[in-house]
Amino acid sequence: MTLSHTGPETPAAIGPVLTATEEDAAAVTGTIAAAFADLDVCRWLCDDPPSRPAVLSGQLGITVRHAVRHGTVEYLPGYRAAAVWLPCPGPDVPGYDALLTEVTGRWAPRYRLLDEAMLAARPSPPHAYLPLLAVHPAHQGEGLGSVLLAHRHAALDATGTPAFLEAASARSRRLYLRHGYLDCGPPIVLPYRGEPLYPMWREALPPAQPPSG
Repeated sequence: MTLSHTGPETPAAIGPVLTATEEDAAAVTGTIAAAFADLDVCRWLCDDPPSRPAVLSGQLGITVRHAVRHGTVEYLPGYRAAAVWLPCPGPDVPGYDALLTEVTGRWAPRYRLLDEAMLAARPSPPHAYLPLLAVHPAHQGEGLGSVLLAHRHAALDATGTPAFLEAASARSRRLYLRHGYLDCGPPIVLPYRGEPLYPMWREALPPAQPPSG
């Protein structure tokens, strides 16, 4: 489930793409939670506004910590934006069901419904999965999401690895279309009013060929 509002790209001014460690997990989670708080799907997942920040951060933190250990979490200086990548197939989160219940409480059934719907929409070929991409609300429109995407796509293209994500809004979907993603199934519709999720797939680009002659 990804969200990124992006504008002009100025990588030199944005700073280097950094790889998160365990020490960065809480700050990365905070950035993603702040960006996701007003998404239609997140409003439904926890429909009590005072409880939502803690519930959302708790659930997102499970994914971020797992990706730090078993995937790749990249962020920009100041935690202005972050991207969470996992290999698919890959290891499951140990004790996930109990962890989910612990951090989401009475909203756990909704999170499980979301998990089931996203799993059903996921393509079977091996790929890099982008469950989370977010830009902090204070920095949206600065091109940060595009910088993170371009950085990781270069590595994926070098190994011929395709990528998959679920765009969390039509606006995000348009961004991913510009980065080479295509729709790969019907929108994921859950029992709430608002925007669905859009499953999208990106084939790795072939290596650039040197000029002939």
